[in-house]
Amino acid sequence: MSDWKTVLKADPTNWLLEEENPSVRYFTLKHILDKPENDPEILLAKHKIMQSGVVSDILRQQQEPAYLQTYPKFYTCKYKGLVWSLIVLAELGADASPQIKEQCEYILKYSQETQNGGFSQSAAVKTGGGRINEVIPCLTGNMVWSLIRFGYIDDPRLQKGIDWLTRYMRFNDGTEDTPQVPPYNHYEMCWGKHTCHMGVVKALKAFSAIPEPRRMQAVKDTMDKAIEFMLIHHIYRRSHNLNRTSKPGWLKFGFPLMYQTDVLEILDILSTLGVRDSRMDDALNLVVSKQDDMGRWRIENTYNSDRLLIPIGQKDEQSKWLTLRAIRVLKYQYKEG
Repeated sequence: MSDWKTVLKADPTNWLLEEENPSVRYFTLKHILDKPENDPEILLAKHKIMQSGVVSDILRQQQEPAYLQTYPKFYTCKYKGLVWSLIVLAELGADASPQIKEQCEYILKYSQETQNGGFSQSAAVKTGGGRINEVIPCLTGNMVWSLIRFGYIDDPRLQKGIDWLTRYMRFNDGTEDTPQVPPYNHYEMCWGKHTCHMGVVKALKAFSAIPEPRRMQAVKDTMDKAIEFMLIHHIYRRSHNLNRTSKPGWLKFGFPLMYQTDVLEILDILSTLGVRDSRMDDALNLVVSKQDDMGRWRIENTYNSDRLLIPIGQKDEQSKWLTLRAIRVLKYQYKEG
């Protein structure tokens, strides 16, 4: 199918290009209309992301004394802490302003574990860096992805985070074929007999942000394992019984997702990585079925978005973010070739 718009009930592109949401406008120009990064419309939209809307509101709120006091609870202050705000700012296409750079440096100093490079839920007071026994894969994937978006791809600390993902990610599917090694063997929910899907997805998200020529063989090998892990589950089903849904919550779409995920985000990540596979068909059909008569997608699950520093979206309302993500997926998956 060469024209992805044939699966839409209506074309939402003009709605996505409205100037009230400069982030969505920017990504629509870039990913849907294929405008080059130096196009005047792209440049103007990118500039406005920092000047108006949610990004500027977040940055302003972060300067309040009360927010500065939450810095040490960068992960545990859900979902206003620094980790979560950086993820949101990266999702919205914010530039690495001095304020954002300062926050990135804080996370690298207090969350990144110094020995192996993973990211931790808490700081290690005695040794510095993050507590090694609180390093988790979903956080590491999210932080690697966010830091790449903020220009850290050449930073040795970021490269150490990528290396952590390639060394310590596991892909067990019901049996602990590849046991995790100390000190990462105490979180059964992350690495036990069945590897946590969210950790796999956020690792893939991190890999998707690495420019293709920069993906070392270890990244490619781990990425291939992670992709196959999601495909044997047909994205959201039980791999050993494909008639059963393994993650019912993933069928309800939301934005942003933090450590959570859903069918739409997974398809978006896989599409970004150039994956097209018949085992994605059920998930694609689900996405198509959820559009309304205007060719728009509605928020079905707010996950944590109503608890952010600046809440994003309300349940049941039409979402520009979900609609953008959906048509980006459909544009790639239904093209010829």
